[in-house]
Amino acid sequence: MRTPRRTPTAGADAPPPARGRRAHAGPPADESPSDRADGPTGGPADAAPPRAARWPVRPRTVRAKIVCLLMVPVVSLLALWAYATVSTAQDVSRLRQLQRVDSEVRAPVAAAVAALQAERASAVRYATRPAPGQDGDLRTLAERTDRAVSALRLGDDSTVADAQELPEGVARRLETFVSGAETLPSLRTSVLGGGADWQETYARYTSTISAAFSVGGALSGIQDAELGSDARVLLEFSRAGEALAQEGAVLAGARLSGRLDGDGLRLFTGAVDTRRTLTESAVADLRGPERTAWQRLAAGSAYASLFAAEDKVLARDPGAKALAAAPAAVWDNAHARVQGGMRTIEAETGRGVADRADPFTRGLLTSAGAAVLLGLAAVVASLVVSVRIGRGLVVELVGLRNSALEIARRKLPEAMRRLRAGEEIDVRAEAPTGPAAEDETGQVAEALATVHRAALRAAVERAELAGGISGVFVNLARRSQVLVHRQLRLLDSMERRSDDPNELSDLFRLDHLTTRMRRHAESLIILSGAAPGRAWRMPVSLTDVVRAAVSEVEDYARVEVRQLPEAAVVGTAVADLT
Repeated sequence: MRTPRRTPTAGADAPPPARGRRAHAGPPADESPSDRADGPTGGPADAAPPRAARWPVRPRTVRAKIVCLLMVPVVSLLALWAYATVSTAQDVSRLRQLQRVDSEVRAPVAAAVAALQAERASAVRYATRPAPGQDGDLRTLAERTDRAVSALRLGDDSTVADAQELPEGVARRLETFVSGAETLPSLRTSVLGGGADWQETYARYTSTISAAFSVGGALSGIQDAELGSDARVLLEFSRAGEALAQEGAVLAGARLSGRLDGDGLRLFTGAVDTRRTLTESAVADLRGPERTAWQRLAAGSAYASLFAAEDKVLARDPGAKALAAAPAAVWDNAHARVQGGMRTIEAETGRGVADRADPFTRGLLTSAGAAVLLGLAAVVASLVVSVRIGRGLVVELVGLRNSALEIARRKLPEAMRRLRAGEEIDVRAEAPTGPAAEDETGQVAEALATVHRAALRAAVERAELAGGISGVFVNLARRSQVLVHRQLRLLDSMERRSDDPNELSDLFRLDHLTTRMRRHAESLIILSGAAPGRAWRMPVSLTDVVRAAVSEVEDYARVEVRQLPEAAVVGTAVADLT
């Protein structure tokens, strides 16, 4: 016997809160939001308005949920791989750019500087004392300088630095150098025409060369830490070579005038100090091959003769004595050999910087490429594993869902229909026992199959119980029907033998009661699912059917049967129609 449900009253205490899984499992699935929002009386509950969903868009299907779950680590790994790839590509691109800058900017600038230094020495000699035949040498050197400077031009208003992704300062300084070098033709005209002295000539050329070195200084700023240090050493060594070239130009002009004093001596002294300072600073940071070449140059007789000649010039009195301390035969040979050696070391150092900027030389491309390839392999492996795992989960869960829907929507309703129709059902055939489950999803499917079998067994047992009860009712109704038929035959014979009206009236009433009892017995048989016992093979007239129906009601005497049309009812339908 079930305990009746109690309705909480206004004064009653609130029911205890749910515990365990029920406490956070939410309302039952068949409870609608409107039912949950209504109070006990059906009206709005005195509660806070429902909160908005935590996620405005949530995946609906199992496939979408699993895809969202598995895509999080895959996308994260893909983002890391993309970041590593982009970083490596940027580093490689930057190093490639440094190589292009070296070959397209630094090397042409160095060539232009060398051409300007040679032209300066010739122009200073010509401005000091013009001599027949020297103008041809100056024009030849000027043409070489123009070719070297024109290699830095791309158009009327742009240089090779504009074609590279370089800082604005590099392009501006290179434009200043090229523009300054392009103004030298007027100076050459003045020198060849005798309108410029050696001081002005020396200053203009030196100023132009200094603008070239400012380009080198700007280029050293775009290197990284290691290459920037090498570029600084290269720039200092180049400036040291420029100081040596200045010494040669000053002495060449002084020999033509026969004296080294005044501005000449001051420029020579400054050039010597600058060369020695820059050389000492740059040589300390030269790398292995370049350091070895410098040590070999510094240990040679040419460098010793040059150093000794500089000391003698600086130690003598200004004028002819200072100039005589550096004889042309000794100075020119030593100066040419040292200057050539320094330019060779400078070129080798520049090539070394460019080579160290190569990604393969630095090992950057090897390690970074390996990291990128390993990252790509990890991404592909993650995708493959995620797809296989996700597909397996989707197949299992969708199969479990389809099985549950198949049981709830087709198998159980079909089994109930067959049981109601009186058919027999084999539970083992309808819900066969499968192999033992190996995982959680299989265990859920196994539990669902067990529930299906239990539901079928309960339905079969209930159908059998109902069939047994119906059989009992039919058996009792059949027995009552047999007794009623016997009683009706007995009453019919008694009515035929009786002549007393009063007795005959009582027999008719008793016959009517027995007829009603027969109708109730047939009704009980019909309700039990069986067919009534009475049946006719031949058609029965409509009048007899109506009279039979009238005889089975309580107040049959009040019913008046009039003339009915001549019609007959099929024998199989007489009992139901009655």
